[in-house]
Order: sequence, then structure tokens, then C-alpha cells
Amino acid sequence: MGQRDLEAALPVGADPRRHARVLAQVHEAALNGRALPSRLRPVIGASWQRMRRLGLDPDSRAAAPVLNFEQLEARRRASGLAEALPVLRGGLISLAEQAAHIMVIADAGGAVLWREGSAAVRRRADALGFVEGVDWQEESVGTNAIGTALVARSPIQVYSAEHYVRAQHSWTCAAAPLHDPRDGRLLGVVDLSGPASTVHATTLALVDAVTRLAEAQLRTAHLTELERLRGFAVPVLAKVGGRAMVADEHGWVAAAAGLAPVDRVALPTGLGTGRAWLPAYGGCSVEPVPGGWLLRLTEHDAAPPTRVVLDVRSPREPELTVASAAGTWTHRLSPRHAEVLYVLASSRDGRSASELSADLFGDAGRTVTVRAEMSRLRRHFGSILKAKPYRFADDVEVVVRRPPDAEAVLPHSLAPAIRG
Repeated sequence: MGQRDLEAALPVGADPRRHARVLAQVHEAALNGRALPSRLRPVIGASWQRMRRLGLDPDSRAAAPVLNFEQLEARRRASGLAEALPVLRGGLISLAEQAAHIMVIADAGGAVLWREGSAAVRRRADALGFVEGVDWQEESVGTNAIGTALVARSPIQVYSAEHYVRAQHSWTCAAAPLHDPRDGRLLGVVDLSGPASTVHATTLALVDAVTRLAEAQLRTAHLTELERLRGFAVPVLAKVGGRAMVADEHGWVAAAAGLAPVDRVALPTGLGTGRAWLPAYGGCSVEPVPGGWLLRLTEHDAAPPTRVVLDVRSPREPELTVASAAGTWTHRLSPRHAEVLYVLASSRDGRSASELSADLFGDAGRTVTVRAEMSRLRRHFGSILKAKPYRFADDVEVVVRRPPDAEAVLPHSLAPAIRG
């Protein structure tokens, strides 16, 4: 796991109490309509601007829990986070109790699913309404580590009056997003929260490290499942003949016959038994097998795509639909792939690797990462994407469906491109 740049909420060498007083002054100035001062961290300033646009009351408090016991249990089962719980508890609970914190796990929709740790801090959280079953998204409770991490898609620490709602000024929290390694989907957010007096610069690094350890454990479990599927797939493909593959439900290929080696194929959303069409391969027949699908490819070439619809109206569920004379295919995208395709849709003349790198990361030097992502996209989506420069094919109609307030709801790295 590579090193990431993490920005602690408390500047190096700063006195926590003095810094909290400065933040309180900044908060009052902002609420009185003055321009956001430069000393406010950009990630917090962007969140406060979202709160202003929403008209959120800084004196509001969390509503009563929106989930009853049955709804909470159903949300836990659907979240995909239960498998990560042992690693998260093992890495964070003991420290949370010793440091007067609580560990909180929320799903991708911002619902608090689990809350464990210091009993005294849990009682304080109860008074705040920070309980299991509550919605802790920004639009519900203002700037906070969980909700803001969901929007920014990156680890964040929020301290004292950086919280938009005054009732949370006596808190500090550090949160990191947790992704499904099988498809890049955001599963939720892992958070450590406690009294503002317990703030420490290393808390964010700890939460991020344990979260990535949980992702690694999920990745290992997936590889084990894929190896099990491979043991089933090899003898099946030997009997089938022709071009075929066996893939799991996320498109990871366990085994293939008559095809160039491929790690993953982009399966359409809602794939079922019968006929299907894949942009990179054309038509195929689909049969269920234990743990995945048997895909038998037809012998004719893939029909050329004629229309592409990139739907980014929901930042948590962006989709790409590809249509051709042979059929229509819809696939849910990872946030990163949605960002790449949005930039290309906005620049039909194409972007070089360095230009894409600057668009996505604010750094023109990350061309190796860009080329790797584009290689994956071109394998998945076939002839709709071209190289040198990277672009959508000239003969493909491209339609982008975006939300009315794009800057407020899309992944933050897309906002500059949309404003432009």
C-alpha cells in the first residue's frame, strides 16, 4: 500500500486550544457573510460553501435516528462492510477506548451502522444524536469527517469549529473511505471521534492505515473466492469449446478459453441468464455457474458502438450506457473511471496523458497512473475509446447527463472541469 499525503486538522506545533479559538472566530465570520479566510483549509472551505448553498442551519441538531432495528440490520447486511469488521475492531477499538474515542462505521449513504468504544464518549454522542441508525451526511448534519469524506472521497480530519454545526464544535473526528477492492465501489467510511481536547495529528494516519488494512483483507478474501471459482471453471471450459470465459459476479475472470489473457471484463448491470452484449467482445450467451457466470462468445465481430451515455447524476452510482445495432449495455462505473470519462466527454479533441493527469490530480506528472487507467478502460469498453490522444471515437455520439448543481454533488475533482 503506497504512502498517501494526509493533512491533519491541527497544524504542526499549534496549541489546540488557541487553534480552536481561531477556528471559532473564522466560523463566526463566515456565518456573518464575510469571505472565507485563507487560513481555512480548502477541504473545509469547500464543505462550508456547500452548506451555505443548502441553507443548513448552523444551530441545527441531528434528527432522531431514521432507521429502526430491522432497517438497521438490513442496512448492515447490504453494506458489504460486515466482512471488514474484525480487522477494523482489532485495529481501532482498543485505542479508541484508551484515547477517549469511539469507532464509528457508516455506509456509503452516510447511515451510522456501528458505533463502539469509550462508554463515556458514547453517552456524549447520544446527547448529540450521533447514534446508530442516524444519517450523518453533510446535508443532514453539516461538515464532519464522515459526511465530508463521502463527498471528498479521501481521508479527512475535522477539528472543533471546522464543523459547520455549532453543537459539534466540542468534537474532533478523523475518517477514511473504505472501498470494495473487487470493483472500486465505495462501501462506507471508518471514523474515530472524540472530545476536541483529545485531538492528535496521528489519528488520521491511524484510521487510514487500518482502513487500508481492511481493504487488503477483503482483497485477499476475494482472491480466495476467485481461486475456488477457477477450480470449477477449468474443467467446464474444456468441455464447452470455442471462445468462452468464466467470471465472478464482479467481472473478474477465473479462466478463459480461446481469448487473449484478461483479468476482468466489464459486465452489464443486472446481468442474467440469456443473451448479452459486451462492447469489447460483442454478443454472448450467459449461463449461471456457482459463484459467477459462464460467458460463451459468438463468432462474429462486435458491432461498432454508435452512442454512449455517461450518467453522473448520482456521484455514488455513475453509469455508462453503450448502444450499438447489436444491443445496449449499461455498466456501473467507479468514481475514478467516471471522472476520466467525464473529462474525455468534455474534450472531444482528446487529452494527452499529461493533460489527463493534470485534470484528475492537479499534477501533470502522474502519467503512469493515467496510462494504466486508460488501458483498463479501453480493454473494458472496446472501440469507443481511442489513444494518441485519449478520446472518444469520432463516430460515437456522446451524451453526458449531469446533476443541476454539479459542483455540490459530483466527486470534488470533477468540479473544476464542470465549472469550466
